[in-house]
Amino acid sequence: MFGKSNKPSPIDSLIGAGSTIEGDITFTGGLRIDGHVKGNVKATGSKPGTLVVSELAKVEGEIDVAHVVINGTIAGPVRGSEYVELLPKARVTGNVSYKSIEIHVGAIVMGQLVYESPQKNDKIIELKPASGKTD
Repeated sequence: MFGKSNKPSPIDSLIGAGSTIEGDITFTGGLRIDGHVKGNVKATGSKPGTLVVSELAKVEGEIDVAHVVINGTIAGPVRGSEYVELLPKARVTGNVSYKSIEIHVGAIVMGQLVYESPQKNDKIIELKPASGKTD
């Protein structure tokens, strides 16, 4: 029943309901917030981070994570560098930047939705004819 699963869990850490954190949070992997955070939340590391903000949660500060799922209250800007999902009880006061977004009926954003276009590759590749001749 409680055996190991071959599939890793996307959530590594939890801030439980009734908890209040004052200060910035940096994490790797996945984080679920059910409590109250007064500070910025940012994912670090080589793999994209995942943040889940439950309907019980409140975050007062900036969010900068690759994958963000919100069903609670956010007072501050949200940046989802890959994906943002706003569930029905999401309440965001601030701009939401995203590459891909899903907004459910009932979600509220009091700010701008800002699409972040994919980064252009700065490398310039010069193609030359295989024979070395030019016409």
